[in-house]
Amino acid sequence: MSSINVTTWSLEQTAPADLLPASAPDGDLRIVRAEVPSPEFSRFLYASVGGDILWTDRLAWTYAQWQEVLGRPGTETWVAYDRGTPAGYVELDAQDDGVVEIAYFGLLSAFRGRRIGGHLLSFGTARAWDLAERWPGRAGTKRVWLHTCSKDGEHAMDNYQRRGFRLFDTKVEQEEEAATPGPWPGAHTV
Repeated sequence: MSSINVTTWSLEQTAPADLLPASAPDGDLRIVRAEVPSPEFSRFLYASVGGDILWTDRLAWTYAQWQEVLGRPGTETWVAYDRGTPAGYVELDAQDDGVVEIAYFGLLSAFRGRRIGGHLLSFGTARAWDLAERWPGRAGTKRVWLHTCSKDGEHAMDNYQRRGFRLFDTKVEQEEEAATPGPWPGAHTV
């Protein structure tokens, strides 16, 4: 198997005022929290969003591993629905000392290029900032961070920066190329 160079950029916001929200797209778009942890649904979202952009780190996870991560206090999954169909998601991971990571964010390929991503990222970031309001006993959010890499969608970095995220670290590492589920043959891609 061959290896590839992967650049990973880490970005952050350190105050709620850093968020520069995108406007909501036209149409019937709803963003709803998946309040019942569901490994099946979360794996569907992960594989469907990341299948064509080389997300592979969770593909081999067992049901129990998914359940453990999704069941941690402060882990939230927010799903965007376009006319009732899942279009993308944001997974938040509350960490120590008022830090929240946007662990995963993205859209299914058929929903890219329709102004949904900026709105979903804005909504998810706002939910990271007010996460403590939904989790009694958790410290208020002081920092929201995420990482993106050269394997992610071509517009990812631009979207993060337009929402007010600032770069704080860059790493380049070699990774083994891994097979991904890819887009479903015949699926609509933008």
